[in-house]
Order: sequence, then C-alpha cells, then structure tokens
Amino acid sequence: MSSGPGAASVPAPDPHDSPPTSDTRPRKSSMFSSLKVRNYRLFFMGQVVSNIGTWMQRIAQDWLVLSLTGSSAAVGITTALQFLPMLLFGLYGGVLVDRLRKRPTLLVTQSAMALTALALAVAVLTGHVQVWHVYVAAFAVGLATVVDNPARQSFVSELVGPRQLQNAVSLNSANFQSARLVGPAVAGILITGVGTGYAFLFNGLSFIAPLTGLLLMRARELHVVERAPRGKGQLREGVRYVTGRPELIWPIVLVGFVGTFAFNFPVYLSAFADDVFHAGAGAYSMFNTLMAVGSVAGALLAARRGAARLRLLIAAALVFGALEIVAATTPTLWMFALLMVPLGLFGMTVNVTTNTSIQMSTDPAMRGRVMALYMMVFLGGSPVGAPIVGWITDTYGARVGLAAGGAVAAVAAAVIGLILARVGNLRLSVGWHRGHPRVRFVPREQRKALAPAA
Repeated sequence: MSSGPGAASVPAPDPHDSPPTSDTRPRKSSMFSSLKVRNYRLFFMGQVVSNIGTWMQRIAQDWLVLSLTGSSAAVGITTALQFLPMLLFGLYGGVLVDRLRKRPTLLVTQSAMALTALALAVAVLTGHVQVWHVYVAAFAVGLATVVDNPARQSFVSELVGPRQLQNAVSLNSANFQSARLVGPAVAGILITGVGTGYAFLFNGLSFIAPLTGLLLMRARELHVVERAPRGKGQLREGVRYVTGRPELIWPIVLVGFVGTFAFNFPVYLSAFADDVFHAGAGAYSMFNTLMAVGSVAGALLAARRGAARLRLLIAAALVFGALEIVAATTPTLWMFALLMVPLGLFGMTVNVTTNTSIQMSTDPAMRGRVMALYMMVFLGGSPVGAPIVGWITDTYGARVGLAAGGAVAAVAAAVIGLILARVGNLRLSVGWHRGHPRVRFVPREQRKALAPAA
C-alpha cells in the first residue's frame, strides 16, 4: 500500500527522530498559522460556537437527569449510553469514514446531532420530558459520534494539508478547551434563570455555525485524499495496519493507559474537594477551571511546534504521571490547585502529540479506521477505568487513588518509551551539554561515537 503524503514524516525504522521528507515537513511558524487557510478558518469558527453548545448540553443533560430521577446512577447510565456506540461500533464508523467524502458526511452527522438537541429542547420546554427521552437522545448522539468523530479528525488534514496539521490539531484542542471555560458557566446561568430546556435549544441552534462553514468551503481548495474502495475485510485490514506499525500501536496503547487510569479527573478532583480539603463544589469548579487554563496553554504551545515527535509524547506522559503523584502528596488546597495548571498543560500535550503523530504516520486511505481506533481507546478508557479508580479512591483515599493513576501513566510511558527506542535501534545517552546534564535517546552507532567524550 502507498505510504501517502502523511506517512513519510514518521518513518517506521526510526519513529523518534527521522526527518520528514521535503514535501510534508511541518514548519515551525506562528501560533495561528493554519487560520490563514480559508477552509480551515471556516471550520474553526464553526467549532467555536458548536463546542460551547456541546459543553452546555453536557452540563444540562446531567442536571436534567438528576432532577428527574434524583439518582447519580441514572446520570452514569446516561453517560454510558453516550459512549456505548463508540465502544461497540467505532471501528465500523472508521471503515465508513474511509469510504465516504468527509464534508458531506459531516453535514449529515452534525445535522443529526442538531436535531437530537432540538427534539430534547422541545420535550423539556413543553413539560413532557421523561428520563427515557434523555437516554434515547444520549444514545442517538453516541451513534452520530461513531462517524462524526473520525470524520472530523481526519477532515483536518484535507483542510490544511500535512505541513499545517500539527498547528491545526493543536488549535482544535485549544478551541475545545476554551469552550470548556465558557460553556458550563453559560449553562449554569441558563439553568438557574430559565431552565435546562434553553441550554438544549442553544446547543441545537449552535450547529448552524459549523453547518454554514461546511457549506461555504471551497471544494477545489481541499487537499485530495484517496478514499478506500468498498470491499470485504476492511475492518480486519485496519486492525492489522495499526498492529503492524510500532509508531501507531504503541502511542495508542499509551493513551489507553493514561486515559483509563490517569484522566479520571471527575473522580479525583471531586474527592479532593470534598474528602481531602472539605471545600465543596466551589473548590471542585476551581480545580476544573485551572486545569482548563493549563489545557488551553498546552494546546497553544503545541500549535507553535513544527513536528509531533514520539519522544515528546513519552516525556510529556512521564511528567504528567509524576505531577499527579506530586499533587497527591500536597498538604494544602492552594498548592493542589496551582498544580492543576501544569497537569492540564502536560495532559493536553499528550493528547495533541498522540493525535498528530498518528495522523501524520497514517496512509490517508486508512486514516478514518486508525482515528476511529484511537478515539475508541481514548473515549472508552475513562468509562472503563472510572469504576476501578473510584473503588481505589473510596477504599484507600483520594491521595492513594490519584497517586496510583499517576504511577500507571508514568510506568506505561517509561515501558513504551523503551519499546519504541528498541524498535528504532536507539540507546540511552547520558552526558553533559553546555554545563548541564542531558539524557536522550540516540542511534546505537552515535552513542558509541559519543562514549569517549561523555
């Protein structure tokens, strides 16, 4: 199979450091360089509005279920129903995305999610809503997400091309995290002032922005990507493609460990706010806000980098895990709160670097299936890990729970880093550079050459 325009940037023999080809070399440029591309600018602006609506609906949906049932378990069922389709059908969604044109596909999925939100708004505003309506709506959104998520992820490369992919993916993450600062606050005002129905209504109407952006795009300016023909065995082909490439499978495995055990912040932060510092909902909100600030900063810093290297992913995951262990031992609320900013920054670095390196290493004809597998692992990890880390937190305390999650992330990063180094024929080099200690992986021959000087 042809390697495609994206694969050369992370060649299989040395996924850490091999330089990209001149055709696709990402450039280290301005933080917002991809916004110079008209089609991507339309996409980005549409997502600004839609992401705020998405965060509003998340808050309103949980609050509505809680008010209808008085049960936290019912809220958990709603969340599970929204993630279940991705876990069950995610890879099939990736197969469809590889076969279909991305822009028409997104017009359909975004319209479906808009209609679901509007239907729920009508049910709430007319006073006829029942909890099963919310369950059906959550499952319907989950079904649309099965196709929408890999389509949106892989469409970015068609909008900006390989040179700007790192920047565009990073700005998308900053966009989503910025909405996380605005959406819940607006939802809280609406729910308190006029009720949950208007939050659903705003979300439904917010899809007008991305749909308009998609319709206004110039098709001739999109980067042409080969679509996979219809055929049998494409699901197995996608799995074999990922498992046969170390630069794909090991980052996905790493983000699986990190997402499952270290990213369950609703469990950790609520336990610290309530049980450790006895500060209530205000502290929980502050922790989340500070983490969102760090996430936005991490995404914007990633937008300035010229390439997504796997060694950066390993280092960021190691630091992220270590920071969680340090946070678990902090004696005061303010020290813990301040650590939320670097935690958000390094957590976002892990997410953006994984996303970009996977897209750049993937044949365009396989990108939908690969991104679907990545999203299955990333989105499916938290629901699977939440009961485990919740049990550890309840049984042994919040500090042990957070430290255990951080330890899993750090150990996974170290082990996978060593595996990737072995695959790339690299060895650890320890020495001094300009008066400072330097630890890095270098090719085996280079290490031998450096040995006398070290």
